[in-house]
Amino acid sequence: MDPSEVKIPPMKNLTVGNITENVIRTNSLCKDVRMKFMLERLVTHLHDFASETRLSSDEWMTGLRFLTEVGQITTEVRQEYILLSDVLGLSILVDSIDHPKPPGSTEGTVLGPFHTHDAEEMSAGDSMSHDPKGEPLLVVCTLRDTEGRPVEGVKIDIWETDSSGHYDVQYAGREGPDGRCIMRSGSDGVFWFKAITPVPYPIPHDGPVGRLLKKLHRHPYRPSHMHFMFEKEGYDHLITALYLRNDPYETSDAVFGVKDSLTVDIGKVGPELSKKYDVPEGHALLSYDFVLVSDEETSQLRAYNSKVALDKLGRRVKIVNGLPVPDLD
Repeated sequence: MDPSEVKIPPMKNLTVGNITENVIRTNSLCKDVRMKFMLERLVTHLHDFASETRLSSDEWMTGLRFLTEVGQITTEVRQEYILLSDVLGLSILVDSIDHPKPPGSTEGTVLGPFHTHDAEEMSAGDSMSHDPKGEPLLVVCTLRDTEGRPVEGVKIDIWETDSSGHYDVQYAGREGPDGRCIMRSGSDGVFWFKAITPVPYPIPHDGPVGRLLKKLHRHPYRPSHMHFMFEKEGYDHLITALYLRNDPYETSDAVFGVKDSLTVDIGKVGPELSKKYDVPEGHALLSYDFVLVSDEETSQLRAYNSKVALDKLGRRVKIVNGLPVPDLD
């Protein structure tokens, strides 16, 4: 921007005692009130962190080099920054704040770094996995709103690993999507497909995030799970997953994604389902009833939660476009 077009507040003699207020004052020229609020809080907390920890120059440079390495290893099929956000618990926190759920609805969880946009659309009953070593699994689910009504025509994005715990994008010779698909719910809200029983696996730990986990004496494993993402106009975007109960990593998920309401048992197909879905009796079965929340319900709950949380911090805010900004009136 042309310096003649802005009037930066005068700054000089910057010290530990006044640098924070000067940075905030300079950023206050921003016309976007939400962005100005976010930068004010970001600068405040960053500076507080440096002051409280008495951050050294060597530590600061170590942090910068670490973030540089995270960026350098990130590609379209390996999202190391998402992985970093996940292992720090930030991803699950943001999802919980931005997509609050009323009682009785399906909770969200982390997207993870392995979602792609090239999954093929499949019909009910199709198999999304071509792994011959995996245990065949029948998945039968329903989709309803908070009033119990079936939700038709929802775009459902589904993905999981193969039986060795690897996603398709982790293979150098990947020729196309596998272990993932897109489906649409029927008029009765039902969708069903064939897959393989999920297995536990480690997140990629050969990069900077993996070295961080090792330094923190943490393991990189995730419990067995299958990812689901639901999209339909008028409904809050839901990213979630189903986790297998009693998995060895159920209570120590490296990315903090497990919730009790999303923990399920693998059942067995009985005579009725065997006939209906044309699979052998005793076949592994995963069933779940998903409950979607409307955009309006989520917006109201998000605004209420934001007001309550920031009131507790002593900050006067108002809600604009569903997000808090300082209330200066």
